[in-house]
Amino acid sequence: MRHSRSAVRALSLALLAIATTVTATGCFKRGARGDYALAPEMRPLEVPPDLTLPNTAGASQVPALASAARPAQPAAAQPAQGGFTVSGSRDEVFGKVGDALATVDGVTIASRAQLLGSYDVAYEGSNFLVRVVGVDAGAYVSAVDPRGLPATDPAAIKLLGALKAKLAP
Repeated sequence: MRHSRSAVRALSLALLAIATTVTATGCFKRGARGDYALAPEMRPLEVPPDLTLPNTAGASQVPALASAARPAQPAAAQPAQGGFTVSGSRDEVFGKVGDALATVDGVTIASRAQLLGSYDVAYEGSNFLVRVVGVDAGAYVSAVDPRGLPATDPAAIKLLGALKAKLAP
C-alpha cells in the first residue's frame, strides 16, 4: 500500500500544479470584460479599415460635351459639310433659313419646328434636318441625319453650300 500512497501523493501534486497554472493564466475567469460584457446590440460596430471611407477615385466625372469640344471658328473658316455661322439671333436666322430653303430648287420642307430650330427637308432623294442653334457669334446652321449625327451625304453638303451662299455675307 505504500506504493499506492506515494502514487496518489505524486498524482495529487501534479493535479495541484496544473490547477495552479490554469488559475494563474485566467482560463477559468468568470465574466467578460470591456465591450464584450455588453449586450450584442450595445457593442460598438467593428468596421474593417478599408471600408471606413468610400473609394472616390473616378467618381462623378462628367463627360465633355461635343459642342464644348468644337472650337469656335469664323463662318469663312468652317467647311460647308460641318455647318456655318450666321450673325443674328437664332429666331432671326431660323426665318432666313426658311426663306432660303424655299428658293432652292428641289427642296421640300416636310415640317418645321421653330422651338427646336429645325426643318425636316427632302432634297435630291435624301431626308435630313437643317438645324439652327444659337451660339456666341450668332446662329450655327448645320445638317443632321436621322441618327442625329452630322449629315455627310452629298445632298446635305450641297444644300448647306447653297444655304451658306444665300445667308453668309
